[in-house]
Amino acid sequence: MMNLFLIDAIGPFFRGYPRRTINWSKIPFEHLQLDGPDSAAQWTQIRADLDTFCARAAAMGYNAISLDDATHLADHSWYELDTRARISRWRAEFGRCMEIAQRHGLQVYFTMDVFSSTPAVREHIARLRWTVERFLAELLDGFLRDFPQVAGVILRIGESDAPDVQGEFRSELYLKRPEQVNRFLKTLLPVFEKHGRQLIFRTWTVGAYRIGDLMWHRGTFVTVLKGVVDSPSLIVSMKFGESDFFRYLPLNKNFFRTRVRKIIELQTRREYEGCGEYPSFTGWDYERYARELDQAENLVGIMVWCQTGGWVPFRRLALLEDRAVWTELNTFVAIRTFKDRQLVEESVRDFAQVKALPNWRSLLELLRLSDTVIHELLYVEEFARQKLFFRRVRIPPILQVYWHNIFISHSVKKVLGYFVQDKEACLRTTKLCQQKLEEMKTLATECGMPEADIEYMADTFNILALAREYYFQPFCAEIELACAPPRRRIKQSTRRGANDIATG
Repeated sequence: MMNLFLIDAIGPFFRGYPRRTINWSKIPFEHLQLDGPDSAAQWTQIRADLDTFCARAAAMGYNAISLDDATHLADHSWYELDTRARISRWRAEFGRCMEIAQRHGLQVYFTMDVFSSTPAVREHIARLRWTVERFLAELLDGFLRDFPQVAGVILRIGESDAPDVQGEFRSELYLKRPEQVNRFLKTLLPVFEKHGRQLIFRTWTVGAYRIGDLMWHRGTFVTVLKGVVDSPSLIVSMKFGESDFFRYLPLNKNFFRTRVRKIIELQTRREYEGCGEYPSFTGWDYERYARELDQAENLVGIMVWCQTGGWVPFRRLALLEDRAVWTELNTFVAIRTFKDRQLVEESVRDFAQVKALPNWRSLLELLRLSDTVIHELLYVEEFARQKLFFRRVRIPPILQVYWHNIFISHSVKKVLGYFVQDKEACLRTTKLCQQKLEEMKTLATECGMPEADIEYMADTFNILALAREYYFQPFCAEIELACAPPRRRIKQSTRRGANDIATG
């Protein structure tokens, strides 16, 4: 029975973040002021935004939020004195944030990477010949004791912080082999069982080391979970496919290979599909996954990423700003699909009523057209349907667009030219999609959704249409020039936080 409906609540912590390209993978702790004249105002704003976010998430039906991260709140005597002082301040501020979530009836989970350390911790571990597992067990034991209001920890072992993450803690990949991860879980789970809390273990990896195929390889998956599947504190969290949050991915077979309690990860602010700047509707894809998961044993919930993911200049804040309406729509429909078992059409109708939109049928038709355009023009369908691997990573079903970048290069042309046989069909599809984009503008006006976002989508996808001509037609200088959009348009789009054009 599904009883955990978890959503990430990191948006309030990015308000006023000045970087042009934002790393949305984790709260930017260097941006959070702990002293000085602006500290009180910043945290007052964070709490106000979090109160708004929690109210809207609870009204939709979510019953838990995730925040970043346990490492910044878990104190230990081995840390440097100045680090412990900052941890004390973070604990005080996040304690107030947890109170807000609890007032709205929401449980609180904290994310955590394995492994973050400081020079003093590394020195102690080496001198005393401790294992990292032993240190983390002691660290988390204290964290769960100090914060009885924390429902659990969401553990990521297959990806670490990027170099742009600043501050005391920057995670690094520590667990490298399946057997090592199994021992790690057997060390930590007794701590969570002792406190009656949940350890949500994410299988997401980026292909590094022997553990890099955990999210799709049956043998690795079985080895990691050997002897722990019956723990009352373990929940395994898996993305819906064998890769990141892309289309054209069949449901991950590991959902059906074990009786362990599990949740499915969904992304409603689609980091590879515009980040909520235009409609990238997930309703029908997620409805299909929900039906298939009826056959999965012990599925206990969902984890929705409505803000987390990607390095992009887009900055709309989900459930906080009216302009984030496309992400809000996906987030609304996702919970209705999995919790209430509603059909997409019913959920869209209810969303239109909640938002007082004048014509829900026009909105539904707009979403149908958008869904088609995403599948057929943002992706190259013939390529996207192929199951390709390189070492331990499934090749993404989309190559020519990544985050806010469009790649128009000879290398992409050669790869797509090799894997796509029916090039004429791809070009015909392009023209049909451009017609649908024009229809969407009229529908946006009829249903009361932002027409400017459809205009932006059309501008972006017209660039993709030109790029497709370059990919699938014989090379000529005219096509190369046509794929370079007017400089004025690039500057206007960049000011909005739009697509960078990478050509070569």
